[in-house]
Amino acid sequence: MKVEEIRALSTGELKKQLEEAHQELFNLRLRLATRQLVNHREIPRVKKKIARLKTIMRVRELGMR
Repeated sequence: MKVEEIRALSTGELKKQLEEAHQELFNLRLRLATRQLVNHREIPRVKKKIARLKTIMRVRELGMR
């Protein structure tokens, strides 16, 4: 999901996306621990997604845009 797409979401949708991303990260870490994870690059991808979502939420909170 690109930054422009994230900015187009409402606050409720952002919270939902953030919750889903945290759940996805948990599942990836679980699969990593049980040696079922095939693509290890998925974990940093999800972490970056979480960071993007949190950044956009913080910008809105501060009223910068």
